[in-house]
Amino acid sequence: MTMEQKRVTVNSRRPYDSSGRRERARQTRGQIVDAAESLFLSGGYAATTVAAIAAAARVSVETIYKGFGGKPGLVRAIVEKGLAGEGPVPAERRSDRIRDTEPDPRRILTAWGAFVTEIGPRVTPILALARDAAADPEVAATLEQISATRHERMTLNARRLADAGHLRPGITIGEAADILWAYSSPDLYELFVLKRGWPTKRFGLFVGEALIAALLPPERPE
Repeated sequence: MTMEQKRVTVNSRRPYDSSGRRERARQTRGQIVDAAESLFLSGGYAATTVAAIAAAARVSVETIYKGFGGKPGLVRAIVEKGLAGEGPVPAERRSDRIRDTEPDPRRILTAWGAFVTEIGPRVTPILALARDAAADPEVAATLEQISATRHERMTLNARRLADAGHLRPGITIGEAADILWAYSSPDLYELFVLKRGWPTKRFGLFVGEALIAALLPPERPE
C-alpha cells in the first residue's frame, strides 16, 4: 500500500460519535435517580442503602459513588429532576421566559404561584425525608446548598423585577428575594397542602396573590 493509499484510508474513517455513549450514560443516570427516589420514599432515607439502589438500578455500587458521591448526592439529583417540572421544557426555562417577556408583573407572579404547585409535589417529599436525616452532616450540607441555590435564583428574579420597575417603592432586592424564597419554599407547600389538605390549585393561587400583595404597588382604582 502506498503512502497515498494509507492517507486515503485514514481520512475515510468515520469520526467517533459519542452521542450514543452520552445517551446511554443519561439513561443510566435516570435509572439510578428513579430507583433512589422510589426506595427513599418507600423505605426511608436512613434505611435505604446504596447497595439496594444499585441493585434496583442494575448498576454497580461504584457507579453510584462515582456519579453521585453517595446518598446526599442522590437527594440533590432527585430534587434537580423535580425542579424540571413537567414536559420537555424545564420549569426554570419556562419561568424565565415569562419573567423576561411578560410586561404585566401580576401575570408573572401568578405564573410563579402555579410553578410552585408543579414543582412542590416532586421535591417536597424527598426533602422532608432528607430533613429527617439532617443529623448526618453531609445531608445537612446538601439541604443547605439546595436552599442557598434556590435563594440565589430568587435573588436573580427579584433583580429582574426591580430592573423592570415592578417592585413596590421601599422594597429592596434582598427583601424581595427573601419573600420569593419563602413563598416558593417546599416547607410552605408541605404545611398548606400536605398537612392542612389545601388543593394544590388553591395553594398556587394563594402564593401568586400573596406575592402580588407583598411585592407590587397597589393597583390604582380606575
